[in-house]
This record gives sequence, C-alpha cells and structure tokens, in this order.
Amino acid sequence: MTRASDIMHQGAECIREHETLAAAARIMRERHVGALPICGEDDKLLGIVTDRDIVLRCVAEGGDPAEMTAGDLALGRPMTVEADEDCEQVLRVMEQYQVRRLPVISHPEHKLVGMISEADIARGLPQARLAEFVTAVCAEEPPKKEALQG
Repeated sequence: MTRASDIMHQGAECIREHETLAAAARIMRERHVGALPICGEDDKLLGIVTDRDIVLRCVAEGGDPAEMTAGDLALGRPMTVEADEDCEQVLRVMEQYQVRRLPVISHPEHKLVGMISEADIARGLPQARLAEFVTAVCAEEPPKKEALQG
C-alpha cells in the first residue's frame, strides 16, 4: 500500500501569516514551487497561498503584494491528509475538493511534514487513473464553499 508519506515532498516550510505576498513570491521562485502553506506563530496550518492567489486575489484587485500578507489570503480550514493515509484516500480528497496541492500532517502531532502536488500524483498513477484524476480536479464546477471549510 502506497501512503501519502511515500509520494509527498518532505520538509514543506510554512510562510508565516504576517509575511507579505512579495516575500511569498520570492520564496516560491527560490524553491521552484507554486504554493506555500501558511502557518500562524503556533505552527498551526491556516491555509495555502498559491502563485495564482497572489495574481488574482491581490495584484488583479489592485492590492500591493508588499503590503498584503499571506494571512490575508488564508480563508477557511485547509484540506489535509495524514502521512499514513492510503494514496487512494489522497486522490479522493483532491478530487472531491478540486485541490491541486494538499498539505500532509503527522499523527498525532498534527504538524506539517510535507506537501503533495499534482506532479507527485502523476508520477505514481497508471495513465487511466491519472486521466480520471485530472478530469475530476479540473472539472468546471467547483466544490461548494461549505465543503471546503469543513
């Protein structure tokens, strides 16, 4: 059985909620990633900020990435999976909530230990299952907001 910990990128590092989106963008560029988990000072996972969020929810709305913080974009409770979850459960969560990146937490500490992206999924799936996954995640009808805030 393949687990979330087998396919995740280990050592995901949070951006703090008070750090600016400009800082988030620099970190994404340096690490060659498109998303960062957002954590509070207590290391509690508050959300995820993506490069797309910075463009659409800050820049396109006239915001200043040097002023707006990562915490400003942290809405609702982020979907997560535990490190020992079966990969089929990881796929179900990503498909159901149409998320392309998923934080992985340890149990019982509930600390962030990694991130799973579409690319991580694609490396291990048979082609037919990959097509099914991409179709579900990229479906035109987004999930209901209530489901995301769980």
